Amino acid sequence: MPQLSGKKVLFVICQENFRDEELAHPREEVARAGAKTEVAARKKAPAKGMLGAVENPDLAIRDAKASDYDAVVAVGGRGTPEHLWNDDDLHKLLREARDAGKVVGGICLSGATLAVAGVLKGVEATCYVTDASKKEMQKGGAIFVEKPVVVSGKIVTASGPPAARDFGKALVTALSKG
Repeated sequence: MPQLSGKKVLFVICQENFRDEELAHPREEVARAGAKTEVAARKKAPAKGMLGAVENPDLAIRDAKASDYDAVVAVGGRGTPEHLWNDDDLHKLLREARDAGKVVGGICLSGATLAVAGVLKGVEATCYVTDASKKEMQKGGAIFVEKPVVVSGKIVTASGPPAARDFGKALVTALSKG
């Protein structure tokens, strides 16, 4: 297992209805490899997962700086279209992370969050498939690949909850190369 000592990963979640295991499993994988993790949401108030988890974010999305992290990862869940697809602060953060050569990740409906943010133009990526998410991927210029996990350089995307553990492992691998 690659060692990520000294690396920092920011997981961004919805204030309501993030997908619990899409935060838990990837966070466990990067932490097990030695990285420090933090969580951001729109407000620094308890965020509620779809399956009952309650997460206390370390910071608000608007206060996050890409330069403080080695990876910025958007977590999915039913609340994603409402909370993350239209969050300009998150979109700016994702673009800054990509432009600085950092790892950028998105799982489930947050594959489309990356597309909305403009970081998937001409990039192979995946997401949880709904009519709306496919439309956002297309509008964002993503090359949609129907696989559980897709790695395109430093951009890592995954299709949903069953892929959460492998998504975490792919984040570890991507971080270990940088």
